[in-house]
Amino acid sequence: MTNLRLGNHNGTNMVQNIYDQSDFFEGYSHLARSTGGLEAAPEWPILRAMLPPVKGLRIVDLGCGYGWFCRWAQAQGAAHVLGLDLSEKMLARAREMSSGAAIVYERADLEQLALPSEAFDLAYSSLALHYLEDARRLFATVHQALVPGGRFVFSTEHPIFMAPTRQGWAKDAEGRRIWPLDRYSVEGPRTTDWLAKGVLKYHRTVATTLNLLIGAGFSIARVEEFAPTAEQIEAQPDLQEELDRPMFLLVSAKRQGLGEAAPVFPVTAGS
Repeated sequence: MTNLRLGNHNGTNMVQNIYDQSDFFEGYSHLARSTGGLEAAPEWPILRAMLPPVKGLRIVDLGCGYGWFCRWAQAQGAAHVLGLDLSEKMLARAREMSSGAAIVYERADLEQLALPSEAFDLAYSSLALHYLEDARRLFATVHQALVPGGRFVFSTEHPIFMAPTRQGWAKDAEGRRIWPLDRYSVEGPRTTDWLAKGVLKYHRTVATTLNLLIGAGFSIARVEEFAPTAEQIEAQPDLQEELDRPMFLLVSAKRQGLGEAAPVFPVTAGS
């Protein structure tokens, strides 16, 4: 079998390792998706539908956290799963919760990631990419690490959710709740207080995210903006607010197969 472990790399610009801060990790450990796994994540049914059948696949999970997806993929018959995360606390928890030779966990900074060429059939990432300043580099790394025809399926915080300089909901002059969207086209760092103070994320527009994927050589297979179903809202009424602004952007991209033509997009006036 091809060695799917990471090579050495010496990067200097690392992602903020907020998950190893004690107060953040403690708060995160009590979230529903931390205790209940994939089924407790409301966007999981959409992500799952975007995935190819994983039986026999070699998979890399970028930002694996507690390893919930790694274990799910193993249970579905994946040949090998490499779970990567910057947080030692996350990796320790993932190793405690996992068993079997099909899963390997390693520490890695996604900003400086190096992966072997054409070693994976599927790359997966859940709510990690918004911590990256340089998505372009990661997308190129993932593209070369996938076999022709391989898939890259990920979720990230939606740019409409991330962009505002003022956190949280606001009210208009008539007292109606509104989402205070501003500075959408001004990309770059956003600092928020979520579970701990000073959590650093990077805002990119939807267009930038998709165009970076296309520029890396991917074709876009599917894009979704999470909205809860009526059944989900009935079970969890707090999800009602997600109908007013999307929190998650979900994307399935594909590395072109051998002999497969890349999609051609028409050029219109003003493009």
